[in-house]
Amino acid sequence: MKKHKAAPHENHERWLVSYADFITLLFAFFVVMFATAQQDKNKQKQIAEVMREAFDHGQLATAITGIINQKKVAPDGKGDSRQHPPSSPPPPPASRPPATQADLAKSAAVLNKALEPELKSGKISIGVNSRGLTVSLREAAFFASGDDAVSAASLSILAKIAPVIRDLPNPVRLEGHTDSVPIHNARFQSNWQLSTARGIAVLELLRESFAYPAEHMSVAGFAENVPVDTNETPEGRAHNRRVDLVVLSAEALRVEPDPADKKK
Repeated sequence: MKKHKAAPHENHERWLVSYADFITLLFAFFVVMFATAQQDKNKQKQIAEVMREAFDHGQLATAITGIINQKKVAPDGKGDSRQHPPSSPPPPPASRPPATQADLAKSAAVLNKALEPELKSGKISIGVNSRGLTVSLREAAFFASGDDAVSAASLSILAKIAPVIRDLPNPVRLEGHTDSVPIHNARFQSNWQLSTARGIAVLELLRESFAYPAEHMSVAGFAENVPVDTNETPEGRAHNRRVDLVVLSAEALRVEPDPADKKK
């Protein structure tokens, strides 16, 4: 009788390998999505560490860390997320006395030259008075209507301003202003909230992207109460919607102390 060879045993478990790989990648995807939604940087670091230990592969953990640390920008000024250009190393703490009125005038001249196109187009205005050096950032160039996300197109303007004010030892106050038209949307219930939020948005950009020391900055929101123009015309209201970047003078500091002094 002819003998028949037994059929080779089929490996029915091969699918488990592909399935395990799929589950692993799916887990990594959801970890990244979860971490992206979190604002706590310590949690982000912990998640990256867990992934590093789980996969025992540094490149994967590094990639995940890079993804969850990315900051987006609102290309048209809309939305809540922000993108920041690479920042330079923070300067050493300033120990100089406050800049004089003459020093502030010189810095204003530097800004006037560097920002000549923006001044001509009305995106900003620059002035020096007893309070200090003021750079007014007009809403139309920096924010969408009713929003506090700084537009990507305006980052190049801040990049010209930041080095000049960073060289001055005087503290900076970001003062938000609106027109007299009431606001009530999903994010802001009043002009007080909007004006303050816009000041905070510019402060965060100066701190995170342009290495301006946080301890020398403060924020104030004035809503519609400090207009620079009439609220009876569209042009006047446009002038009133702004964030004033004020480098406080020595005279102003006698009534508006440097916030860093409270820590000393």
